[in-house]
Amino acid sequence: MLSQEEIWDAAAAQRYDTPGTGMFAPEVLGPTVDRLAELASDGRVLEFAVGTGRVAVPLAERGVSVTGIELSRAMVDKLRTKADEAAIPVLIGDMATTVAPGAFSLVYLVYNTISNLQTQVEQVECFRNAARHLTPGGRFVIELWVPELRRLPPGQQATVWHVEPGYIGLDTYDVLHQRAVSYHFRFGEGTEARLSRSPHRYIWPAELDLMAQLAGFELESRHADWSGAEFTADSRSHVSVYRLPG
Repeated sequence: MLSQEEIWDAAAAQRYDTPGTGMFAPEVLGPTVDRLAELASDGRVLEFAVGTGRVAVPLAERGVSVTGIELSRAMVDKLRTKADEAAIPVLIGDMATTVAPGAFSLVYLVYNTISNLQTQVEQVECFRNAARHLTPGGRFVIELWVPELRRLPPGQQATVWHVEPGYIGLDTYDVLHQRAVSYHFRFGEGTEARLSRSPHRYIWPAELDLMAQLAGFELESRHADWSGAEFTADSRSHVSVYRLPG
């Protein structure tokens, strides 16, 4: 199995940013930053897996005090082309165990990143790590996809979850071990395509809620997106806000 360091190497960091499109599109990024700024209020904020600063940079530009934790030095190097250490301090380490100095009113983890942790134990420790950083009443926000197992007929192991010109995304599922691998095919006019892939341990919303309880959190809200759409049985992802007792 590929390690996270191998997955998020210099090549991945170089192609990660897609300004104005994909997860950097204004209609995707705007509501994310709006909601997090609202939840942050005037408090300090910590982003687990800050990456190249997709969310942290525009959040800091709004005057929010943002600190990051990130496993990949290559991703942090890319972030440093946008914001220096004084603007967005970053600690190198994993989000399940690395501790940032000080206390925070908000910890957040976006775009399915908690599923990069490959075991249930690590995922529970991620919740506990969020809790140890938060002040009483503080919030932990997670954006996560809902496993699409209902779309798998008997004998089929993969679902195509996105198709657009120049790109196909699909997931393969190992339902015995609760794992998925995301494959990203990018191609142009010729006959060749570039493939990247990443392994995940998928989590049902109910399991996520139990992880939160183990770390002392209560579910405050769950919506289908950052704009506050209702979460239903057909929602493909969710934004869940957990809160420590005040």
